[in-house]
Amino acid sequence: MSLNQKIRGSTRAYSYNLIKERILHLELEPGTKISEKEIADELQVSRTPVREAFMKLAEEELLDIIPQSGTIVSHINLEHVEEGRFMREKMEKEIVTLACASFPEEFRFRLETNIAMQEVCIGKNNFYRLFELDEEFHQILFQGTGKMRTWKMLQQLNIPFNRLRLLRLSEDSDAEVIISQHKEIYRLITERETDRAVEVMEAHLRLVVVEQEKMKAKYPHYFI
Repeated sequence: MSLNQKIRGSTRAYSYNLIKERILHLELEPGTKISEKEIADELQVSRTPVREAFMKLAEEELLDIIPQSGTIVSHINLEHVEEGRFMREKMEKEIVTLACASFPEEFRFRLETNIAMQEVCIGKNNFYRLFELDEEFHQILFQGTGKMRTWKMLQQLNIPFNRLRLLRLSEDSDAEVIISQHKEIYRLITERETDRAVEVMEAHLRLVVVEQEKMKAKYPHYFI
């Protein structure tokens, strides 16, 4: 790979990560129009890697590229939110069943550490970091049960679901409940209470359903 290809690749990745973060953190709200030129000028790069970043974000349903019109930040598709939540629920009930049967000490320690950091985030009102730790908590469950390829497969489907979760967390609506459920899931895995662990995981992944109408009523222009 030539030096120019490496530079373009790193610029594309930087552009992609920056725009994605702004969308997820609602610095760029759904429906906001953005342009390759503006982003390229801001980052002081050529338009090619920015265009490639736009295309990847469009594949992930974060941007809508409309011919002859321009590019806007995608609205949150609630049908796709539900599809992502459905898949997570079905998969993670099985994952927690596996974890109750066998979950190495190394990963139990990682869950403990993760939960402690979540509590720090509550004290600091850092809900974006809390979201990252929430994701990491679930990733550790997949990793500890030897199902990381399954976790990676779910990530594409999870993007609309995660956008709603982040919006919900930014409202400080149920962060304490989320952490208490994580603690309970950890305890039940440790004590190998499979049936109860599955019940708590199901309730945990249905929290977003309860909050969905509230978010839609408050931010109707964010959704389709």
